[in-house]
Amino acid sequence: MKDVILASGSPRRKELLKLLFEDFEIIVSKKDETLPKNISAEKIPEYLSFIKGEDIAKENPESLVISADTIVLLNGEILGKPKDKADAFNMLNSLSGNFHFVITGCSLFYKGEHKSFSVTTKVKFYELEEIEITEYINSAEPYDKAGGYGIQSKGGLFVEFIEGDYNNVVGFPIAELKREISNFAPVFLK
Repeated sequence: MKDVILASGSPRRKELLKLLFEDFEIIVSKKDETLPKNISAEKIPEYLSFIKGEDIAKENPESLVISADTIVLLNGEILGKPKDKADAFNMLNSLSGNFHFVITGCSLFYKGEHKSFSVTTKVKFYELEEIEITEYINSAEPYDKAGGYGIQSKGGLFVEFIEGDYNNVVGFPIAELKREISNFAPVFLK
């Protein structure tokens, strides 16, 4: 069996990738994530996943390198990871009662070739009370997640409904990833 490398330090991606592979290595990219001018918000996750995986793949051409990046998009504005409690409060308050989009870009690299794709999920939050937001931001949960919430834990209590892939909101569209790998580098799934 060839080596599989996850080019991400996300604990959620690590857990989801275990659905496909028993063993894989984690190597986190140190690549500069400066965005090119005039890139559309919808293309940012795919672009970032590509640059995160590219340098790892150059050092490991015989391995399947998998990288990803996730953004939350609200009314055309990207909500990244909150910097502090005030930022987390403002993010969650802006998501309250609204639809937003979670976009995860994934890239696959193997033997000098690559394939990138994105998956989008539409999410609707309930109207949130200030006390709900305050209690949530006082936990450690919001600070390492795009949009300031984790659907797989207490942040899921804010979600009225989703349209699309739940695991994409967690940070890895694992079902689509499996299909892409089976077309791109099927030897890894045997």
